[in-house]
Amino acid sequence: MLEKLKEIEATYLEIEKNLADPVQIADRQNLQKLAKSHAELAPIVSKYTAYQKTAKEIDETAALLEQETDAEFIDFAKQELDLLTEQRDNLETELKILLLPKDVNAEKNVIVEIRAGTGGEEASLFAGELFRMYSRYAEHKGWKIELLNSNATGLKGFKEVAFSISGDRAYSRLKFEGGTHRVQRVPTTEASGRIHTSAVTVAVLPEAEEVDLKIDAEDLRIEAFRSSGPGGQSVNTTDSAIRITYIPTGLTVSCQDEKSQHKNRAKAMKILRSRLLEQMQAEQEAERAQTRKSMIGSGDRSEKIRTYNFPQSRVTDHRIGLSVYQLEAVLDGEIDTFIDALIDAEQAEQLKNLSS
Repeated sequence: MLEKLKEIEATYLEIEKNLADPVQIADRQNLQKLAKSHAELAPIVSKYTAYQKTAKEIDETAALLEQETDAEFIDFAKQELDLLTEQRDNLETELKILLLPKDVNAEKNVIVEIRAGTGGEEASLFAGELFRMYSRYAEHKGWKIELLNSNATGLKGFKEVAFSISGDRAYSRLKFEGGTHRVQRVPTTEASGRIHTSAVTVAVLPEAEEVDLKIDAEDLRIEAFRSSGPGGQSVNTTDSAIRITYIPTGLTVSCQDEKSQHKNRAKAMKILRSRLLEQMQAEQEAERAQTRKSMIGSGDRSEKIRTYNFPQSRVTDHRIGLSVYQLEAVLDGEIDTFIDALIDAEQAEQLKNLSS
């Protein structure tokens, strides 16, 4: 690790030298590249500098201890040495985290797809509540949300809904939300007061740009059809809905929310590109355990990553065994408690794998 840090420090100093060179920064594209690299390496170099300073203080304190005979001073120096050692160990852990392999999708925007699973209308209603939860979370973060496609029910629910979220490192925060979410509560239609369990599946895809992968036009089959379901003007009256099939794999995407074929086609292509990118990366990177298929699952209530229990106002994430008793706040978009804990758990697992 120390050799790697020395290399990073040398690279950082070279970049600083180049940023002071008028010839190097005359090229705007080169300047942007240098500035980005400088910003990425700065936290590591700063932490490494603190680590080196602490290590030096440990050596100096240990050397003093070997020469000192005063009992009171020795006791003080030992306490100082313990504190410095703890500080060095903490810095070492932080440096290891900073050196962990970066997720290539971390800074991408995301496309989220929510589908009602087991539970009929109750599952559709909860799909609508999860859509609102992620919308509120995006609002809290100052991110932009755009509805891409939906199949609404008549009771403020969705059989399925797809939307994009654009914002700073959106994928790095939301990637853990993929999987089956289970809800336990008494439906409004339940006369006996019996608790029902329903399931909703969530898929989180890194949004793909056109530069991420090339899609040949001859590999696409594009069909127009009539919109259906609840809606306003133009629904059920014009062939504005679009269905795009990627012929090599049979992957199909449909969009019908917009009144024009052009807008529906653009949104369908956005979803298609992101699904294809996720599939391509899953195939290329064997270490990625969470593919889109495993996130979607079957929608059965037995497959779960998180349970929302209304009678107890409890939300439990089963992957890390974390429960909070603030269901209303969670559904209002306050999900950082889970996301932060999941990030910590992922980093701990990566550190464990590094040392094994």
